[in-house]
Amino acid sequence: MLRDTLNETLKESMKAKDAATVSTLRMVLAAIKDKDIAARPSGNATGISDSEVLSLLQTMIKQRRESITLYKQGGREDLMDKEAGEIATIERFLPQQMDAAAMAAAVDAAIAETGASSIKDMGKVMAILKTKYAGQVDMAALGPEVKARLSG
Repeated sequence: MLRDTLNETLKESMKAKDAATVSTLRMVLAAIKDKDIAARPSGNATGISDSEVLSLLQTMIKQRRESITLYKQGGREDLMDKEAGEIATIERFLPQQMDAAAMAAAVDAAIAETGASSIKDMGKVMAILKTKYAGQVDMAALGPEVKARLSG
C-alpha cells in the first residue's frame, strides 16, 4: 500500500537526517490524513484508496509547478528550487508516467469500453480513465485528447 511506503520512506529519511525529504513527506502524509478525515462522513472509515492517494500526489505536483511559474516571475530562485525538490520527492511515489502513444491507446480503449459516440459521453470516458490510470497521467492533459476524439 502506498501509504505504508510513504511512512517507511519518512522513517528512513528521518534516520538519514534528510530534512527536505522529511518535510515534504510530512506535508504529503498530512494531506492524506486530511482526505481520510474528509472521507469519514461518507462511511469510509479506513481512509482513502491508493488511487485517490495517487490523484492527490498528482494534484500536489501540479500545485508546485504552478508555484514555480509564479516564483520565476517574481525572481525567487530559492523558492523555485524548494518547490522543484518537493516535486522530485513526490514523483518518486508515482508510477511510470504514460507517453503520448500510451495515452492515445488508453483513450481509445476507454471510448470503446463505454461505447461513447459524442461529446456528451465525455464524462463517462473520463471517469473510466481516472479509475484505471490514476497517477499515471495528468487528467488535465487527457481531457483535450478525449474531446478531440469524441468531436471528430
